[in-house]
Amino acid sequence: MRQQIEPVEVADNHGSNGLKGGVRLADQAYLRIRDAIITVRLEPGEPLDEKALSAELGLGLTPVRDALKRLTLERLAVIYPRRGTFVTEINISDERRLTEVRLELEGLAAALAAQRATDDECAELNGLAARLEHTEDAAHLSLDYIAVDAEIHRMIYAAAHNPYLEASLNEYANLALRIWYYGLKRTPSRTPQACSQHDVVKAICARDPAAAREAARDHLRGYSVEVRTLL
Repeated sequence: MRQQIEPVEVADNHGSNGLKGGVRLADQAYLRIRDAIITVRLEPGEPLDEKALSAELGLGLTPVRDALKRLTLERLAVIYPRRGTFVTEINISDERRLTEVRLELEGLAAALAAQRATDDECAELNGLAARLEHTEDAAHLSLDYIAVDAEIHRMIYAAAHNPYLEASLNEYANLALRIWYYGLKRTPSRTPQACSQHDVVKAICARDPAAAREAARDHLRGYSVEVRTLL
């Protein structure tokens, strides 16, 4: 039996797409289902039943349906006619294809961040990099490490100050992160080496676009090698 998705406490759970705490109900549904898919609590090929998800999340059918539509656009879910909606399967070749795209876009984002990041954003990146060091366990990867590493990626995307690039990279990062969790779940006895982003953050905060681009690409190459050890 799969793990349960934690429920969302809302005032209206009868189909409203309103707000709760300033966040649209559809966005709440999307984030919770998305994270369950990424962390493989909802496994590849598993059916995504609207009514079951609505009851589990404590949300109405309308926000759940909107969330599932969004997830299909982001390739985390797939609709089969007359069968329903399912979590997208994972193929080993996906990792290579994602890396091909991310090498170019992540390098661009890091270079732009080196030019455009605010002082506050650099301070936040340095803080995340310090947290990353504290979550390393004998230079091996842990789930906490993965979470902080992903946070650094998303901070770099935001610091590039290009909303189109940020949106695209977040989608690709979600797909790549799911493969990482999938590999860890399949082979829990194998622990890949951590791939530090220290050099990426250092180059961004030094305002060195060329170094930031290459450091980001190096990080992804190392990440790709470690993921493949799990697949």
